[in-house]
This record gives sequence, C-alpha cells and structure tokens, in this order.
Amino acid sequence: MLQSPVKFFRNLPKKICAECGQNIHEQAESYLLECDRCLAKKQE
Repeated sequence: MLQSPVKFFRNLPKKICAECGQNIHEQAESYLLECDRCLAKKQE
C-alpha cells in the first residue's frame, strides 16, 4: 500500500547532530550533519 508523500516525510526520524547529539532544526533540502551551534564553533 502506498502512503502519501506528506505522511512519508512527517514520519522520518529527526536528524541528530553528529557532533553534540542534539536534534537539528533544518530546512527540507539541508544536507548538514551538524547543528548551527557546532558549525559556529568550527568557524571561530
């Protein structure tokens, strides 16, 4: 049985930062593996 694309994307697990383990709040087309806080630390 096929499910709607909306249901599919809503059921995906939340993305977790590879550096600190926090949930990443991202936009749909984001390929980031780290959260904004960890990325900012690396730029300093």
